[in-house]
Amino acid sequence: MADRDPAQVRIADSFETVAADEWDALAGRADPFLSHAFLSALEESGSIGGTSGWSPLPLMVSEGGQTVAAAPAFLKSHSQGEYVFDHGWADAWQRAGGDYYPKLQIAVPFTPVVGPRLLGTESELLLAGAEAVTVQNGLSSAHVTFCTAEEAALAEERGWLVRHGIQYHFLDRDYGDFDGFLAACSSRKRKTIRKERAAAREGLTFRHLRGSEIGEAEMDAMWLFYQDTGSRKWGRPYLTHAFFREAVERLGDQLLLFLAERDGVPMAGALNWVGAETLYGRYWGCREDVPFLHFELCYYQAIEWALAHGLGTVQAGAQGEHKLARGYEPVTTFSVHFLPDPSFRRAVADFVEREKEAVAREIALLREELPFRRA
Repeated sequence: MADRDPAQVRIADSFETVAADEWDALAGRADPFLSHAFLSALEESGSIGGTSGWSPLPLMVSEGGQTVAAAPAFLKSHSQGEYVFDHGWADAWQRAGGDYYPKLQIAVPFTPVVGPRLLGTESELLLAGAEAVTVQNGLSSAHVTFCTAEEAALAEERGWLVRHGIQYHFLDRDYGDFDGFLAACSSRKRKTIRKERAAAREGLTFRHLRGSEIGEAEMDAMWLFYQDTGSRKWGRPYLTHAFFREAVERLGDQLLLFLAERDGVPMAGALNWVGAETLYGRYWGCREDVPFLHFELCYYQAIEWALAHGLGTVQAGAQGEHKLARGYEPVTTFSVHFLPDPSFRRAVADFVEREKEAVAREIALLREELPFRRA
């Protein structure tokens, strides 16, 4: 019997040149941000590619004529839109006379969502491919951000550095519904949450729209909310208007929009993605400042909807210790980093180890701030 052809790692020109069924067979349906529809919508809408600093370089592994693994990889000319901050590393490398950019990034653009990044059955070959691309092209580094703990362990075995971070996720502890969640909170915290919800909802009506229920007018309103929030937070919003239009068409029931209206006019919104087991809160914005409305639309309604639809987790984005009092628990996130220069790697390794210790201490302290009744 003839030996099988050896596996081959290649770089595709773009996500749009990869067959959707080929990619989605590896990505699965659990995480909407890994879908071909999401990634190609980013590309077609001009949110990535061109002069954005995110040049798509999908890594693909083929064996026996079949694609067996893939990773959403990009050549990056900056560190924006990643949410795992390496600006200090870039400064140090450039002060030493090197060029930190471009670098190789395996990630979902603009999306600090935890999930698999090495898709299919040949994760080690994907990591080896990323290493080869980095070394052969003289890049400073390769990075895989917001990956799973299992992927981090595999990369660490190959000598990649593992970095820890903190996010705040709502985890269903068999609450059943929102009242069950409230029952698990201390009396004082329970009263606070009820007061916040009442204040936020006064004079407003709320709608939950999913998939085809989201009309052009509603998505245009959400685009304006996103523009306002983005311009105040990070200067220039990453996603184009065309992406919001593309998302409704391509992603269907994976999109969920919470709208707050006053006299029938949208005045705040929160755009979510629906996964197999997780509700992902992504974008929010408002036309007027209403106390606690952000908490209501982004946190409380997300919990309520997730529990009602059998989803065990809500990921509500990066950062935000204020999520603790609303029932979102601190969790460890993982990213891995390949630095081929030995001296640079040693310096970063020392920083990463000290950072891990600090993250562990912080999570232990943060858990004391959760609203739940003590046993």
